[in-house]
Amino acid sequence: MEVKAELVGNVWKVVASPGDSVEEDDVLMILESMKMEIPVTAPVPGSVKEIRVKEGDVVKEGQVVAVIE
Repeated sequence: MEVKAELVGNVWKVVASPGDSVEEDDVLMILESMKMEIPVTAPVPGSVKEIRVKEGDVVKEGQVVAVIE
C-alpha cells in the first residue's frame, strides 16, 4: 500500500526504516509545514517496504512517501 503526503511540506524527520514492522497509525515520518509538525502515519499494519523521501526533501500533496506491504 502506498502512503501519500496529505499536504505540501518539508520532511522534518523520518522515523521508520525499510524492514520495520508497523501497526496502523504508527508514525512513519514527520512533515513540517507552516511551522507545524504533521505526522505521516501507517494506514494499515505491515512491513515498511520503501521510504521514498529523505529528511530535508520537499513533498507535494499526494506524493508517495512510503510503501507498506
